[in-house]
Amino acid sequence: MTHIIQLTSSAAAADSITTSLADDVVARLQGEHPDATVSVRDLTDLPVLDNARLVANNTPADQRTPEQHELAAIADEIVAEIHAADVLVIGVPIYNFGVPSSLKAWMDLAARAGSTFRYTDDGPKGLVTGTRAVVAISSGGVGLRSEADHATAHLETFLTFLGIEHVDIIDATGLLFDPTGADRARTQIAELSAA
Repeated sequence: MTHIIQLTSSAAAADSITTSLADDVVARLQGEHPDATVSVRDLTDLPVLDNARLVANNTPADQRTPEQHELAAIADEIVAEIHAADVLVIGVPIYNFGVPSSLKAWMDLAARAGSTFRYTDDGPKGLVTGTRAVVAISSGGVGLRSEADHATAHLETFLTFLGIEHVDIIDATGLLFDPTGADRARTQIAELSAA
């Protein structure tokens, strides 16, 4: 059975183009896998990583204080979700040339040595294998992979770092200059391989 985790990172909530596109991606995948299960996580209320949370996240569970268990709970959930997912569907608006702070918070909580990656003599090795990511990216004025797009490469690098090698990008960027961009993205979704 296919398990899909949908991550929404837009501050625009129900008015978000990326959330709408991510919904369309999930519907496309469910059409190909009718028995698929879906979990949705809104990233906009995630905590920012501070020193106390960093220490708690990196302390082995059996050595944490009660306060550290509470602080690490959200990261524990996120790590478990990532390992349970067959597909991550991520809606990403480009804010100020990069990923939203909500998505960066998720990335900071998801990266855990020994759980989602490990250090080796040859450098870090991702531990999230067999998972696919489909990323719906939108922007007003920044074009996909342009010099001003610091979001796409950042997210691809991060997902690859975790071990996710199959990353599809749905492009709805530059909407201020190309109002058909959302339609272009929906065409990409319709042509998306469900494999």
